[in-house]
Amino acid sequence: MRMLHTMLRVGDLQRSIDFYTQVMGMELLRQHDNKDYQYTLAFVGYQPESEGAVLELTYNWGQSEYDLGNAYGHIALEVDDAAAACDNIRASGGKVTREAGPVAGGKTVIAFVEDPDGYKIELIEKTPSFPIEL
Repeated sequence: MRMLHTMLRVGDLQRSIDFYTQVMGMELLRQHDNKDYQYTLAFVGYQPESEGAVLELTYNWGQSEYDLGNAYGHIALEVDDAAAACDNIRASGGKVTREAGPVAGGKTVIAFVEDPDGYKIELIEKTPSFPIEL
């Protein structure tokens, strides 16, 4: 078994595609409209779906916002330099909600950003050891 994708419902598909491609550096891998059921799927990621997990952005036609609830946590992405990633994301119009710094009670450097729909994205600075030291 392997992880294929994580699905996020989005209120404005193009805004979300722009964020994940232009701000977060992912590629739009594929997109499909389902006219019968009135939704569009867009898959974005850093590598082809056959090589790793991606995000499925689901736009239900006419639905512009969602209640994120309190069970959702975040998407985690590994970065070489969390502070530099925050600077690049901010310069591209993204929202940094926690600046780069050590995780509470640990050594791993993390930061948080938010996508246009309010989904949290954790940036975890790459370390020579794995798993991540919390």
